[in-house]
Amino acid sequence: MPLRTAFHRLGRGSLACLGLGLGAIMSASGQAQSLTPTSVAGSEQRAQVPEGATLTHLVSLSAPRLISIGPDNEMFIGTRAGRLYRLKPPYTSVDAEVALSGYPHSAVVHRGYLYVATTDRLLRASYAPDRRLEDVAFEEVAALPGGGGHSSRTLSAGPDGRLYVALGIQGNCSPQRVSEDVAFEDRRGGVMALDPTRSTPEWTPYVSGLRNPIGMAWSPEGVLYLNNNGPDHWGYEAPPELLVRAEAGSFHGMPWYQWNDGAWQRDDCIDSTPPTPGDALAPPVATFAARSAPMGLTFLPADNPWKLDMISAIHGSWATQAAGGPASRRPPKIVGIRLATDGRQGTVTDLVGGFQAENGERWARPTGVAYHDGALYFTSDSGEAGLYRLTP
Repeated sequence: MPLRTAFHRLGRGSLACLGLGLGAIMSASGQAQSLTPTSVAGSEQRAQVPEGATLTHLVSLSAPRLISIGPDNEMFIGTRAGRLYRLKPPYTSVDAEVALSGYPHSAVVHRGYLYVATTDRLLRASYAPDRRLEDVAFEEVAALPGGGGHSSRTLSAGPDGRLYVALGIQGNCSPQRVSEDVAFEDRRGGVMALDPTRSTPEWTPYVSGLRNPIGMAWSPEGVLYLNNNGPDHWGYEAPPELLVRAEAGSFHGMPWYQWNDGAWQRDDCIDSTPPTPGDALAPPVATFAARSAPMGLTFLPADNPWKLDMISAIHGSWATQAAGGPASRRPPKIVGIRLATDGRQGTVTDLVGGFQAENGERWARPTGVAYHDGALYFTSDSGEAGLYRLTP
């Protein structure tokens, strides 16, 4: 209706034995490289960036979320404000925008169509570069499991030509799961795939066991990585947020298991039988501090100036320590990830900070990330909301 390298697969026994060792490796997560306070061009704010780098506020936007780069270097940015933006280089102004209901969190251009993921629908419109967004007619491709509680839907085009969508469960301990034996409306907490060329496209399960996966990124070898927002019911310091390597059919614990202190631990918030035993779960690639709220995720080319493999936006926690006040909130930032040769382990380092004052007040909260033509771009969906660029 209108509207690249094969990585060695470790055995289950090996994964279980490696748990404590990997926990020690990942304890370095969050370490900071040398950052320098600097003024933000186009703003009265200051931030912390790598020495010699320049951070620029390019354009103000309303509640922008995830970023994608389309044909002819067009940039598409979804929002929480019922708008989809298009920007053209040098991305200092909005070239076009269209109103879309249902929380258009992310969008991609794929094989002649502009696809948009809303909370309960995948939409598309025939598209070519420079086409007037005001003139496009969106149609529904397929329904998505809707409902409140983690209502964002992250969309990505995979190297196999299929579309992939990530969606979170409701709350901390919902038994919702991406699986064929679960009712469609409860297929949440993971990633589903869809072949858009079929006459009647249908979603099929891809990975499950994630509370709220938002960042999706494909490695040069065609492997999907996801960051995951963990639950709140274990307190303010546990469990950590996760970066996982997601392979077809993989299960990542939620809500039956939480990765904590370098091992999978059974969560007593749910008493049903887990779909996969804990000793069969692969460890995460890396961790972020509890309640960091990792958002956008992207791979970088090998020749990037910061010698990093991946970048993630850290939104910062909404919650505070019970007696700590706003100053105890987890600060927003941009982090980089360096992967081991096998792509199964990683360490995290700070890349951009200074968004939160000592009293907890924030002037920006990074959300979406993209790398293009030697520069890192990111959105902030609150404070001085808009698009930012980091150049070396």
